[in-house]
Amino acid sequence: MPKEITRREFITKTAAGLAAGVGLPYFVPGRALGAEDKVPASSRLALGFIGVGGMGSGHLGGFLSNPRTEVLAVCDVYEPHRTRAQQRVGEGCAAYNDFRELLARNDIDAVLIATPDHWHTLISSCACEAGKDVYCEKPLTLTIDEGRRLLETVRRTGRVFQVGTQQRSDDNFRFACELVRSGRVGKLKMVRVGIGGAPSCDYEPNTDPPPGLDWDRWLGPAPWVPYTPKRCIYTFRWFYDYSGGMMTDWGAHHNDIAQWGMGTELTGPVHISGRANFPTTGLFDTATFFDITYRYADGSVLNCCNHNRHGINFEGTDGWIHVDRGVLEANPPELLQEELGPSDVHLYRSPGHQEDWLNCIQTRRRPICDVEIGYRSVSVCHLGNIAIRLGRDLRWDPDRICFIGDEEANRWISKPYRAPWHL
Repeated sequence: MPKEITRREFITKTAAGLAAGVGLPYFVPGRALGAEDKVPASSRLALGFIGVGGMGSGHLGGFLSNPRTEVLAVCDVYEPHRTRAQQRVGEGCAAYNDFRELLARNDIDAVLIATPDHWHTLISSCACEAGKDVYCEKPLTLTIDEGRRLLETVRRTGRVFQVGTQQRSDDNFRFACELVRSGRVGKLKMVRVGIGGAPSCDYEPNTDPPPGLDWDRWLGPAPWVPYTPKRCIYTFRWFYDYSGGMMTDWGAHHNDIAQWGMGTELTGPVHISGRANFPTTGLFDTATFFDITYRYADGSVLNCCNHNRHGINFEGTDGWIHVDRGVLEANPPELLQEELGPSDVHLYRSPGHQEDWLNCIQTRRRPICDVEIGYRSVSVCHLGNIAIRLGRDLRWDPDRICFIGDEEANRWISKPYRAPWHL
């Protein structure tokens, strides 16, 4: 009977085999997956969770029921979230207020990051430097420069990095993109993305943070401001200091699929124009109305606005395909009955976003939404936000990562961190 190897030995040996040109399929030593509730502890991937409210709580439930993983630690700056997650995991789970303490543990293989958006890049970078593989929720970055620097860190450290734009792991989205890239709608003329508009709100008075919330640590690299309830939890999305409004909330999902179907997921537009309305009173500052058009070097055009039909509509000379969550439509309808042949485009087929990440940790391959894809997709959203906030057309060089002939716009590519935080 063969000697069982530890999970770390397995990961190391698998990576070494791939480096030598040997493609190894995923397996668990000595056990068939699904044979029992859990595989041996020595073969499970040990996970830490950073941010366990909202999406983090949902991901925690998924991985707790996965026989290939065990959760050793959780981290959140809000004590009720932290305690609830720790109790949910049960005996043996540690809880932290400071993510750096979790990352310092040598017994954790990988981390899932589901913090507010302005923390994503900094924590992801620290995790990679600590030798952890990463699943990070979208939007991946707060600025374009963060994405460039994070890509460099991931490649240098050799980490497996999955971005949480899980629509890529959905069969409908993949099939729609395969049809478009295989020419089934003819020459692609326009891609229309609809993502809805952000809300506005009234002013609210400053107040003390609720018990258990480390407000200074929640703000982290963002500018210090007094606490108000609507800056925190879900509604942080409507502040440019912490997110990018609907452009980075839903836009990170749908613009990602648009670029996948266009075949531009590893580049970006060369010209951006748009118009928008912003709140004139109250706390929120992200656009409530926006209409942004991107033009690419190959002639492709992407229009993203809050009044298009929700989802992604690929319009070609011979028809159109519309895809959204739970929706796949076409004109002519027969397009959806076509089978793709050997000479057509066949895109990455994911077994599910979480499973794909786990598989790639074992094989050391890049997952379906690798860091570079997540960086390029959210950069489209940032480019649109910069154009509407400056109120003028912009020319962009996607290779040099800079605006052409516009120094003011180039200053918007990055944003300073509040001391002592730095990337």
